[in-house]
This record gives sequence, C-alpha cells and structure tokens, in this order.
Amino acid sequence: MRKGLLFATAAVSAALLSTVTACGSSGSDSGSGSTAKKPKIGVILPDSKSSVRWETADRSYLSAAFKAAGVDFDIQNAEGDKQGFQTIADQMITNGVNVLVIVNLDSGTGKAVLDKAKAQGVATIDYDRLTLGGSAQYYVSFDNTQVGKLQGEGLTKCLTDMGAKNPVVAELNGSPTDNNATLFANGYNGVLDPLYASGQLTKGPNQSVPDWDNAQAQTIFEQMYTSQPAIGGVLAANDGLANSAIAVLRKNHRNGQVPITGQDATVQGLQNILAGDQCMTVYKAVKKEADAAAKLAVSLAGGKKGETNATVNDPTGKRDVPSVLLAPQSVFKDNIQDVVTDGYVTRAQLCTGEFDALCTKAGIK
Repeated sequence: MRKGLLFATAAVSAALLSTVTACGSSGSDSGSGSTAKKPKIGVILPDSKSSVRWETADRSYLSAAFKAAGVDFDIQNAEGDKQGFQTIADQMITNGVNVLVIVNLDSGTGKAVLDKAKAQGVATIDYDRLTLGGSAQYYVSFDNTQVGKLQGEGLTKCLTDMGAKNPVVAELNGSPTDNNATLFANGYNGVLDPLYASGQLTKGPNQSVPDWDNAQAQTIFEQMYTSQPAIGGVLAANDGLANSAIAVLRKNHRNGQVPITGQDATVQGLQNILAGDQCMTVYKAVKKEADAAAKLAVSLAGGKKGETNATVNDPTGKRDVPSVLLAPQSVFKDNIQDVVTDGYVTRAQLCTGEFDALCTKAGIK
C-alpha cells in the first residue's frame, strides 16, 4: 500500500534571515551576492509529554531536512500550552514565515492559528494530526485508520498465540480532542467489534485518556482493573499508555500475562516487548513523515504546489484535504530489528543494562 511520493523542489535565494527563540530551534544557511529574502518555515510541535517522538525524532529530522534544502526555519514546542501555542504562531507570523506547519493540541486551537495564518497569506500544513474544521492547505501523516487496524490485528494475534479463550479486552484510547485517536479507534474497533459480536472476545472497560496523559492513563487503568480484574488483553493506543497499564499489571503480578498493544515504537515500548510485558507496537517511520512535510513546505515556500498521494475528509469542515499518507508497520519481538536497521532507535539506546541479553536473544544487531 506504500505509494511513491513526488515532490516539487523549491528554488530558494541566498540571504540570511534567522530567528532564535528560547523554547525552539531555528536555523539558516547564508549565501553571498544576494539580498533577496529567503523562504522561512515555522513548525509548532505539541508537547514532549504525550510522546517522546516530538523532541527525539521529529525536531531533528525536520531540522536536517530544512538545512539540506537551504531554507530558514524555526521549530518550537508548545509543551501542551494552548495559549502558548497561539503566541508562538503569532510570533512566527510576525517574524515572516512563508509556511506554517503545526501539530495541533486540539482542533479549536489549531483552527484559530491556521485561520490567522491564512489571513496573513501564510501557507499552512497540518502535520501528523488533522485540524477538524481548520483551513490547512495540506495534511501530512500516516494512514491512521490503518495504524488502528494493525493494533487490533496485533492484539488478536497475541491473544490467539497464547490460547486465550473469550478474554476480556480493555480499551485505553487516546485523547478525545485528537482526531488521530478517533481514527486509531475506528481502525481497531473495525477489527475487534466483530469479534465481540461473535463472542470470540468479551468487550471490557473502554475509556479515553485526556491529552494522552500517561499519569491519568495509569489512574484510569487502575480503576478499570479494580472493576474487572479478569482483564485478559489491553488495546492501548500508544506505548506511553501501554506502559501505564503495564505498571498496574506489574503491581498485581500479572505483567507478561496480559497482551498489550502500543504505538510509536519508542525505546520504552520496544523494551517492554523484549521483556514480554507488551505484545506489539506500531512503527511509523517518522523520518519519512518529516521529510515529506519538509519537502512539501519547501515547495510551498517557493511558491509552488506540492504533490500528494491521497485526500483525507474533514467531516467538520466538510472538505477533502490534499494529503500525503504513509504506511505504518506492525512490530513484534521478532522484527524489532527493522526499527533498529531503519535508524529510528540504535542498539545502544535499546539494549541497555538488563536489555542487552534480551536484545542478543532477539537477534538485534
């Protein structure tokens, strides 16, 4: 299902324009013999709490892509602050960005920022999360319904492999304000609902976790487990939520006995898989996503249209958004090497301390 992506290359001029801010990173390459203003791209990341990927992966990949393209850029992280998100956007627009790329905290905040940018003639891209009712010209992400489908299929495989009979499945969903969480749920419920209906699985407690907050997730799952201690499987929407559920199961001496899904292929999630406490995760090759967004942004900054491979419907805005969608990959213990080979995590990061022997046993090089 992976499709080739074609992107226009933006021609850029060579004068230096750089803005450095306290909570972000910026960069530019300088040239000589020209005073023409270079394109400038602003990126607002959501936080560093819901997933470590925003700082450990997206920032560095986007920075590298912009530097390679020779454009000025400013990448900042709103750290979960909705007012701060809008303030950063205002500063970026005032400082002359040609393109604004955002990962919204919620659709309301995202829409306000996108609409303001549009009014100022700034091109806009929704990155990773679609802003419902927003005005972004493009959307770059993974096929998020497919992410959820892989999670549902992964949990089913793990339960089947362990010979579970009619297990109770708890669902620990992502933030109700994140459209991606809705798409993930559409994907995994498309797999699980028929199994609930047939009696192969028993539908257990089902709850969303506000703002993907891992501490709240642990409290929520503690309550789930207290009300239904026979839980035999957990559909956790990402690795952070999975780790919160694992902490509760460990306290009750049931870790490793209850298959749990995840997403993001974080070091912690992969280590939990190696330890047998988590059955699978979904790997999204963030470098490919960041490179796709950067190439599209550079194209727009140069006054050109970008190439896309899909459209995604915004049901709130009643419009189809031109999109670049990438394919996710299921990761179990036997193919963790794929994530390492891809360079998303290194063996040194993954195979620390007690995990070194587990990595060796799993054939991770």
